[in-house]
Amino acid sequence: MDIDARGPRFGAVLTTVVLAVVLITGSFWLLAWQTLAFALGAAGGVGRSPYGWLFRTAVRPRIGPATEFEAPLPPRFAQAVGLVFAGVGLVGFGPGPTWLGLTATGLALAAAFLNAAFGYCLGCEMYLLARRVAVRAQ
Repeated sequence: MDIDARGPRFGAVLTTVVLAVVLITGSFWLLAWQTLAFALGAAGGVGRSPYGWLFRTAVRPRIGPATEFEAPLPPRFAQAVGLVFAGVGLVGFGPGPTWLGLTATGLALAAAFLNAAFGYCLGCEMYLLARRVAVRAQ
């Protein structure tokens, strides 16, 4: 079943804000929150993440029904990619080195910003490219 295309973009806006604050403050715990959000989105789909729940309960009722839909697997894969980068960021902000946390968080922030500002989901594009390569390899 396809999902409302506005939901993942809304999540990307919140993710962008959270990751920017992490870079400014170096907050391990805020990055841990974002890692949990990525994990829930990767495991259950973007609708199961905290940002998906917020979109579904507080935003979508105010902006009306969806007019644009997208397949759920590419955004779910993008959440898994974000989970990997956030996990590496946690290692950097935890036991260190700090540069690793800053780099991984910065890369995740760049990807989230692309989606939030321009609607370009880098993780989704990675998913589609991997699918094309897998089909050609068969």
